[in-house]
Amino acid sequence: MIGRTKTGTKKDDQLANATIYISGDSIAPAFWSGYFGIEPDIAITKGQPFVTPAGRLSRVPGRLGLWGVGSKTAVHSGSLEPHLRYLVERLGLPRSDLRDLLQEQGAKLALWCYWMNDAGDRVPDVPSDIRAMIEMMGGTIEIDEYK
Repeated sequence: MIGRTKTGTKKDDQLANATIYISGDSIAPAFWSGYFGIEPDIAITKGQPFVTPAGRLSRVPGRLGLWGVGSKTAVHSGSLEPHLRYLVERLGLPRSDLRDLLQEQGAKLALWCYWMNDAGDRVPDVPSDIRAMIEMMGGTIEIDEYK
C-alpha cells in the first residue's frame, strides 16, 4: 500500500533525495550563491543565527558555515540518479575552478545521499560518472541510509 505524506505526495516518491553541501569555518553563503547563481536551500554563517529547516530562527548561532542545495522538493523519485542529475544540472557541474576555490577558503564539498530502505532490499547507486566528478572536485559522497 502506498501512503501519502502531509503534502499529498506518495511516500515511495521520496525514498531518496540528495543535497550538495559546502562547509567550513569561514564559509560566506553569499559568495557561494553568487558563484553558482542560485539561492541555497540552507545557508549558515558561523557565529550567526540562521533559519532552521522548520523555518524558525535558530536559538544558538551556527557552529559551522554551510551552504547547501537539495533535490527533495524538486525531484520526485525513489531512485538516487534523478536527484543527482538534477543537482549536477542546477549547479552547472563540473566546474574546473571549484576545487581550488574550496581549498583557498578551507571549505569542504560533500554530496549527501538520503536513502530510505525500510525493507532492507534496496541498494543505493551513485553513477560512476558522478562519483568521478565529485572526487575530481575534491568532494566526498556520503550515503545516509534509514531503515
